[in-house]
Amino acid sequence: MSDFYSKLIAAETRPHADRERVQFQALAPQIQHAQQNSAAFAEILMGVDTAAVTSRAALAHLPVTRKTELLDRQKAARALSSKSESKNDAVFGGFSAIGFGANMLRVFASPGTIYEPEGKQTDYWRSARALAAAGFKAGDLIHNCYSYHFTPAGAMMESGAHALGCTVFPAGTGQTEQQVQVMAELKPAGYVGTPSFLKIILEKAAEMGVALPSVTKALVSGEACPPSLRDWFAERGVTAYQCYATADLGLIAYETSAREGLVIDEGVIVEIVTPGTGDPVAEGEVGELVVTTFNTDYPLIRFGTGDLSAVLAGNCPTGRTNTRIKGWMGRADQTTKIRGMFVHPSQVATIAKRFPEVVKARLVVSGVMADDRMTLQVETTKHAETEGLLEKISEAIRDVTKLRGTVALFAPGSLPNDGRVIEDARSYK
Repeated sequence: MSDFYSKLIAAETRPHADRERVQFQALAPQIQHAQQNSAAFAEILMGVDTAAVTSRAALAHLPVTRKTELLDRQKAARALSSKSESKNDAVFGGFSAIGFGANMLRVFASPGTIYEPEGKQTDYWRSARALAAAGFKAGDLIHNCYSYHFTPAGAMMESGAHALGCTVFPAGTGQTEQQVQVMAELKPAGYVGTPSFLKIILEKAAEMGVALPSVTKALVSGEACPPSLRDWFAERGVTAYQCYATADLGLIAYETSAREGLVIDEGVIVEIVTPGTGDPVAEGEVGELVVTTFNTDYPLIRFGTGDLSAVLAGNCPTGRTNTRIKGWMGRADQTTKIRGMFVHPSQVATIAKRFPEVVKARLVVSGVMADDRMTLQVETTKHAETEGLLEKISEAIRDVTKLRGTVALFAPGSLPNDGRVIEDARSYK
């Protein structure tokens, strides 16, 4: 168990039922805290009986707040605020439960621009667990190549490293030759940063004829690290692991030595829902990751990440018992413009819900530009009455989207399990 975060081994290996019980006992107070201390969630969760949210089924009835809504609220609040004064509610759109001062160490900016607060808790983004799973331990020197300005990636990893008992060299990005020189002289135990920049550094080191034997482990994120690149690192003596984290939520999931998906972090509740809705999918189905965090400073309840993934069955062979996900599988925002009108995944879900016979729906847009053809592919129950069903679904398509489309019926399990609700198959040549 050398790759466990020693402070929380018991949490990582407890029976899954115990985890669910403890998390959902803590969820009601967290939702109530969000209602009382976050102006945005006071509005979003208005009328919600927090005491009743004690299960995943109950949680699924709460609205999903997506990053686009967070950005819209921040922009709207800033537009209404005084031009001469920086106000907490204006900066964060009412989502932060803390204000500027002793309780907020820093403010970061992500593309959009979305602003995120950093509270003063140790390991604020909970990255220590992912670092430990990647093999980092107390006393290690870590070469941190995430950015230290504007975005919080550098601080996210540094705070976790400090909680783990590690020392950090704040390398940041760029200056490849200097990166190689520092690594050669300081001899760090490993690297954190994007996988592509680690590849650049190792290639530059080879070009310079500089050996970096101390760098034997890495925790990478921010972009895909396919098995081919992981093997490329291994051939050069670096064992690399991935984690999935965002500036809003902190650590969501992390890879272990088992190399079987990513284990969900102990500090969040993860749901996988049909894109464009808040409806949970069946285990194994691809859908959008929706995350609820227990961070009291920035309490995000059912926050839609916009990323696709799926649950892996069973427990991690390392002994960790939390749910595993397959990792990043694409983006969930599939809004598509058809004949001059936007069609959203939520509209496809609305059509499907009108018919108990429909198990799953997928809208396929084909043809060429200016000659769009829309086909709603639907899986129906084995005993569905098809007489009149095609016509009724076609009418629902016109009613909901204001566009005409054809309908094709499929047997259950026939449509691809890739999270796509709208497939743009048009030719753009």
